[in-house]
Amino acid sequence: MASVAFWGLVILWVSRVGAIGINWGTSSSHPLPPSKVVKLLQANNITRVKLFDADPQVVESLSGSGINVMVGIPNAMLKSLSSSKKVAESWVHDNITRYFSNGGVGRVRIGYIAVGDEPFLQSYGEQFKPFVIGAVTNILLALTKAKLADKLKIVVPCNSDAYQSDSYLPSKGHFRQDLNKTMIQLLSFLSKQGSPFVVNIYPFSSLHQTKNFSIEYALFQPTAHSLIDDHKTYKNSFDTSIDTLITALSKVGFRSMEIIVGQIGWPTDGAMNASSSTAQTFMKGLVDHLKSNAGTPLRPRKPPIETYILSLLDEDQRSIATGNFERHWGVFTFDGQAKYNVDLGQGSRDLVNAQNVEYLASKWCVVNNNKDLSNSNVSASALEACSHADCTALSPGGSCFSVGWPGNVSYAFNSYYQQQDQKAESCDFGGLGLITTVDPSVGECRFSVGLDTSLSTSLHGTLLVWWMFLLMVWLNGL
Repeated sequence: MASVAFWGLVILWVSRVGAIGINWGTSSSHPLPPSKVVKLLQANNITRVKLFDADPQVVESLSGSGINVMVGIPNAMLKSLSSSKKVAESWVHDNITRYFSNGGVGRVRIGYIAVGDEPFLQSYGEQFKPFVIGAVTNILLALTKAKLADKLKIVVPCNSDAYQSDSYLPSKGHFRQDLNKTMIQLLSFLSKQGSPFVVNIYPFSSLHQTKNFSIEYALFQPTAHSLIDDHKTYKNSFDTSIDTLITALSKVGFRSMEIIVGQIGWPTDGAMNASSSTAQTFMKGLVDHLKSNAGTPLRPRKPPIETYILSLLDEDQRSIATGNFERHWGVFTFDGQAKYNVDLGQGSRDLVNAQNVEYLASKWCVVNNNKDLSNSNVSASALEACSHADCTALSPGGSCFSVGWPGNVSYAFNSYYQQQDQKAESCDFGGLGLITTVDPSVGECRFSVGLDTSLSTSLHGTLLVWWMFLLMVWLNGL
């Protein structure tokens, strides 16, 4: 009996350890093929992934992988979902039902539907907020009609700006006043369905935007000055944010609601303090803290039930409205190469890189030093290139900030050249560009070579033609 009791306690302890997953975003001009991404996830024993939409190629690639999936619905769809049950039914049919057999067993292990992505973000104002409750209600009705309501949970990822604190103390936490009514409606919905509250936390953004914000406190460093609040000691910004949320939940009657951290990470480029070494320090502190099962002062031994790292890969088309660092959240580079090491599930071994990645030729576009570079056309051409391609590494504090002029012009030219699949005319720039086979990278400033996506594009085109042919055959047979 003692042995049974012991193993029961072990199982209970394991069940309380929060699972770690990762965000897989696809805002890239030349994304790594989904099949290679899934192999990358599996090679590193990553068992949970959060998507920002329900791209059929991405979701289908996860079929049979054993990876647990949270699919997303973009904010732009909230209004139509809220106003039409038919739209919700259509979305569920096209993006959820197709992956489930009649017995309710999913080919893709979809466990959550994330309705919207930070729709209450303060900078959005009333753009999406009025449609959230209607959207989640209609998605639930559609799931019920499809007999899948008991298979998935509906959540709404919220930015941590949904709640605030007076004097930065967790005990003073509360939801934003303009959100109170809608938030109580949402929490009532989540509670009734047994769904958790999903919050996105960005310690780097706090450091980036707030004066006197301690980087040691953000990085889980033992040297950080602790915060004392109501006889409770806070040693890092993560626990501070979680307990501020718990206080806010408690004040509106939902103290015991489970929490999922939908996004948290540290960028590696594009700003001061954004580097691979600092990101590794943060990630190690975060993972060690989660695996310790310490929880927070308000919920000891109860960490968030799941935590999703932002993010798997760098994305060169991600919005930079809040900072150039937004395109550099990846633990891996755009082509699936690990930037640093962290335990995402692979244990003590190093992260495994993506295999058999297909690149364009080893060619780069640089500024032609034999030309007269004193005229204004050089800077204008660089600015034009950067308006289409990704030059965020040239930002102050970025990995290429110190290359100076005209190295920064070459970087801009090459970024555009690779994005345009190395077409010769894309390295013209009025005669100022020059194609070279000598890698112009300098130190940490890497001039990348783009991914060759021609094969996958050709394959998708062939499949489209094939399906159109089958459709015509079927129509002619009617």
